[in-house]
Amino acid sequence: MKSALVTPVDVKLMNLTFAVLVLVFVALCAVASVRMVLRARQFDIQGITVTGDTHHNNSVTLRANVVPRIAGTFFTVDLSRVRAAFEAAPWVRRAVVQREFPNRLRVRLQEHQPVAFWRGESGQGDARLVNSYGEVFEANLGEIDQDGLPTLSGPEGLGPDMLTMFRAIEPLFTAMEMPVDELRLSGRGSWSLRLDAGAEIELGRGNPDEVTPRVGRFLKTLTQVVSRYGRAPNAIESADLRHENGYAIRLRGVSTTQADVAKK
Repeated sequence: MKSALVTPVDVKLMNLTFAVLVLVFVALCAVASVRMVLRARQFDIQGITVTGDTHHNNSVTLRANVVPRIAGTFFTVDLSRVRAAFEAAPWVRRAVVQREFPNRLRVRLQEHQPVAFWRGESGQGDARLVNSYGEVFEANLGEIDQDGLPTLSGPEGLGPDMLTMFRAIEPLFTAMEMPVDELRLSGRGSWSLRLDAGAEIELGRGNPDEVTPRVGRFLKTLTQVVSRYGRAPNAIESADLRHENGYAIRLRGVSTTQADVAKK
């Protein structure tokens, strides 16, 4: 009976070494092939298709802002860097970037929709606006209708809160044909506003659920109060709604409080 042949240890090591070398060679060839494909000239970015909001941007401005920041081929281009380049362009709020095989990019833009001017808590104006999300952004004010937007003035970072408050109370004043020109929030959390006609109104502290009823009660009784003095609501010079059980108003040539009128 013949015994099984045992492969020598040195032969096993040689076979293993050869197998490893073959695998390494194949891997290096694969890496080299991939690099050649990734760097092939036919995959260089040849064009960018831009869709979406382009009201404030054209091909010239986009090319100047974006093209110098694009590097790489279809496979290697950094989409996050391209997106950041587009979002750095004036008026662009958001950009979605996608690859289009074999050598193009497709970008969809969302522009800022201005709803108000922004003024810092210091009260000094600047070239900033508030978009429909309450975000503050810089823009060329000459590109918009400055007569059609109100102003929000408050601490930095509170644009969304201020826009929420404005949207809550502005319709109440507009229904009385008393459009709001500026809404302000102090560093201590007190709200005030200026009407388009120039009247200054103190609203006090609170969130929209607290301030809105206060404004509603004021406007509901306003016509009755001012009519006692032969005035229209737009005759208000100032009003203070911070009183617990009423409000104080000043009319052109007249000063009174709601409580005093009720006693008469």
